[in-house]
Amino acid sequence: MGRGEEEPDFFERVWAVVRRIPPGRVTSYGAIARYLGAPQAARLVGYAMNASHAAQPPVPAHRVVNRLGYLTGKFHFPTPTAMAERLVAEGLLVEEDRVQNFTERFWDPAEHLPWPSVFFSQLRCEPPPPQMP
Repeated sequence: MGRGEEEPDFFERVWAVVRRIPPGRVTSYGAIARYLGAPQAARLVGYAMNASHAAQPPVPAHRVVNRLGYLTGKFHFPTPTAMAERLVAEGLLVEEDRVQNFTERFWDPAEHLPWPSVFFSQLRCEPPPPQMP
């Protein structure tokens, strides 16, 4: 970062990663934490998701689940079924609050994004991708 440029705070970094998750895919709190170089911060990623509902541009928080595919954040949505409904609308199968075919639908930011230093420097130059409504 150049002089006078501030590093985004942790929540903003989490939100930037989550905005890159493609529709129809999910990732975990831990995968985001590992990507950001804070492997013990999965719970903090969860706090970022809880605080993301008013963020602009919008954050598709419904695409972040626990390491087993469970919708552990569902109570932080307008209704207890809203998270599942959004995932189903994107083509995922959700049964008993768990993403089915989780392994096939899992999106690892470490595999799909450049190194965090590169990723965050690129964010200053380009707008985030459009999100489905």
